[in-house]
Amino acid sequence: MAARRRTLRTLTGAAAVCAALVSTAWSRPVPPPADVRAEAAAATAGTPAAGASAAGAPAGEGPATLCAPAGVLRGERGERAVVQLCAGSGTPVMAVSAPASCRRTGTSVRYACLTSGSWTARRDGAVVASGTLPGSQPYPGPGTYEVTASVHVRSTPSGVDLRGTVRATLTLTAPKQQPTHRVEVDRHTLRPGTTTTLTYRVYRDSEQGDGSARFGLIGEESTGVRISTADARCVNPLIGRAPSRDRLGFSVDCALTDLQPGRPATVRVRVRQTSACSTVVSKLGYWMPRGQALYTGGMVEGPTIGCS
Repeated sequence: MAARRRTLRTLTGAAAVCAALVSTAWSRPVPPPADVRAEAAAATAGTPAAGASAAGAPAGEGPATLCAPAGVLRGERGERAVVQLCAGSGTPVMAVSAPASCRRTGTSVRYACLTSGSWTARRDGAVVASGTLPGSQPYPGPGTYEVTASVHVRSTPSGVDLRGTVRATLTLTAPKQQPTHRVEVDRHTLRPGTTTTLTYRVYRDSEQGDGSARFGLIGEESTGVRISTADARCVNPLIGRAPSRDRLGFSVDCALTDLQPGRPATVRVRVRQTSACSTVVSKLGYWMPRGQALYTGGMVEGPTIGCS
C-alpha cells in the first residue's frame, strides 16, 4: 500500500506540472528567438553579441531594441547620471527611449531614474524622425542614425535632478515593413469660401488582419470649417456629457468594416470653407488580430488637404 501511495503521489505531481506548463503556454507570449535574446543581453552588457556587426547592429531582422552609451550628466553636488539611447526596429515604428542610471557621491542610496525630454534622429545628415521621450515615430528603415536627445533625469528618491544633451550612433538593420493600409484622395488643395466634395479611397493591401478600420478627418476648429457626409458609416463625433447631443462640425469619424485586398472603401465628404481657410488632415486606425492579444493594429497617416 505504501508503494502504491508513493506512485499515486508521483503521478499527481506530474499531472500538476503538466497542467502548470499548459497554463503557462496559454497565458504567456512566445519567448523571442535565442539570437534576439543574445543581442539584448549584449546591448545591456555593452559588448557585441555573436553575429553583430562592428557598428553594433543586430544580425536578426525581427523586433529588437538596440542601445548605446549616449553621455554622462553631472551636477555640482556630486550627482551623476549615465544615459543610454535606445531605438527599436522590426516593427512599423521606431521607438526611442533614454534609460539612465543615477548616483550621488557620498551616499549609498540606490536611485531609480526617471528620464523625459525630446529626441531627433538624423540619417546622412537629414532629420528623418523626432519626438518626445519615450516616444515612437514611423520607422524610416535600415541605416545608421545619429540620435540626439535633450534629457531631464530625476531620481527616486530625490537627490539627482539633471538636464543636458546626449548623443549616440545607432545602426538598425531591420527592413522597413511594407504598409498594410493606405489612404488616397482625389485632390490636395481647397479654396477659401467654397464648398468642395472630397473622395477618399481607403485600401487594405495585406492578407493579414480583417476588414475593420476607423477613418477620421479633422479641420481647424478656429477657422469655422464644416465637414459633413451622407455616408451612413460616418458621424460627426459626439461631445459633452449626457444628455448633450452636441457634435464636432469640423470633424468626421467613419467605422469601416468591409475592407478587403482588391476592394477599397470609398468615403465622400463635403468641406465648407470660410474665408479663414482650413487644412484638413486624415488618419486611419486598423486592426491586425493575433488571437486574443490586447495590443494589435496600428495607425496610418492619411493625406493632408491644404487650403490657399
